[in-house]
Amino acid sequence: QVRPVESGGGLVQDGGSLRLSCAASGRAFMRHDMAWFRQAPGKEREFVAGIHATGGSAYADSVKGRFTISRANAKNTVDLQMDTLKPEDTGVYYCAGRVQSTLPISRGYVYWGQGTQVTVSS
Repeated sequence: QVRPVESGGGLVQDGGSLRLSCAASGRAFMRHDMAWFRQAPGKEREFVAGIHATGGSAYADSVKGRFTISRANAKNTVDLQMDTLKPEDTGVYYCAGRVQSTLPISRGYVYWGQGTQVTVSS
């Protein structure tokens, strides 16, 4: 199992950038798929980006071309680079993990962090 801990959230202006980082303590990080989700006020949590244990990645349509997910197995970390941020990107961002799976990358996560707040002002 992995225990994700997020960092890097904050307040940024429309069009700005932020980089979120997730440190996942535990064993066998390299055999876990990892992902970022977010939850805006009054809305359900939604998938943002995911990266397989093998390195392949996928993104929600709303962030394609603006966000980039990456992982460093040697450091047990997964990052989310967010560029050209918009007010609608505001929310609590969660890092999540699952044992390597053939499920769609947006589903099946069992290990969750506490979340980090991202606020984009207009």
